Amino acid sequence: MRKIAFSAMASVAVTLLATPAAAAPVITGTDAMREWNLIVLGDLKSSSEVEGRTFVGGNLNGNSSNYQIKQVAPSSNGTPGLTVVGDVNGGTKNLQGGANVGGTVNSGFNLNGPAQTVNAGGAVKNTNVNQNTVNQNLNGTNPAFAAGLAAQGNALTQSLGALSTDLSGMTATNIADFTFNRGTFNVLPDSMGQAVFSITGDQLNSIGEIQFNLNGAKTVVINVAGKDIVLNDNFLGNSNGLGTNVLWNFYQATTIRNSTAFYGSVLAPNAAATLGNFIQGSTVVKSAVQNGEVHLGALGGEFNPTAGGVPEPTTWAMLVLGFGLIGGMMRSAKRRPRKAALAA
Repeated sequence: MRKIAFSAMASVAVTLLATPAAAAPVITGTDAMREWNLIVLGDLKSSSEVEGRTFVGGNLNGNSSNYQIKQVAPSSNGTPGLTVVGDVNGGTKNLQGGANVGGTVNSGFNLNGPAQTVNAGGAVKNTNVNQNTVNQNLNGTNPAFAAGLAAQGNALTQSLGALSTDLSGMTATNIADFTFNRGTFNVLPDSMGQAVFSITGDQLNSIGEIQFNLNGAKTVVINVAGKDIVLNDNFLGNSNGLGTNVLWNFYQATTIRNSTAFYGSVLAPNAAATLGNFIQGSTVVKSAVQNGEVHLGALGGEFNPTAGGVPEPTTWAMLVLGFGLIGGMMRSAKRRPRKAALAA
């Protein structure tokens, strides 16, 4: 078994002309799945909540919803509780940990807990500032603010798509047992604590129960083939913590629906998701209608780099793309005259 690769550029030390505070690095690949509890590459329509940090690459819509409701360790990258590339619409959003929004906050925020900072490219409407800091209309004074968020979104789309593709090519080292209405994953890790399974969506749909015996495994990748995925199985035993060590890679999925609690981190960068119950673990989808919660249990297994630390071709492509985006943004910012800063 070859080592699980960081082919999606685990982290690129590139900075953006971004917020009024410190510039932020572009975060990619498995590092992104550790940074954000939920990553939606396009639009998110939500009436539920996320325990950790959330990234939305399009617009955030829907009824009232909640973000970073649990206490999380401070981000070394300065990542806020909510990041939205587009606009925030619909019902009022309840927020802890601050926000970066590339467009306009039409819905308004309830800013709960300790003092927090909201940065927005457009106006921040229907929000009581109180002891908090709200920096709005930043696109008028710092055109690179929204461009920086968009660049992060593009980097996530490219890197997480590449990660899913690369993981799908891993050779299976373990075989799951699908008998008696149960899928049993009796993990036999290698010397590095890794294991890979390859199954189909039809196999998942043929059972009603899932049981894991990790046996000390640090990283378990489950590659799941199939375009239309239904997650309606009950997990047996103590499944808490599977999100840290188990990564479900739905590399072909275009739709995902869950109606029961699901355990393990989910990588489905091309799927439109309908979340009807909670997922415990880092979750990546293309778009989502969220009526179920996303719980903490961020991916934390040990993904080893390629031999000698030499990036694979997809990594070099991402490096070129990342530097090109940043260079273009900086040139654009230099050409445009800077207006007087707006008062907070």
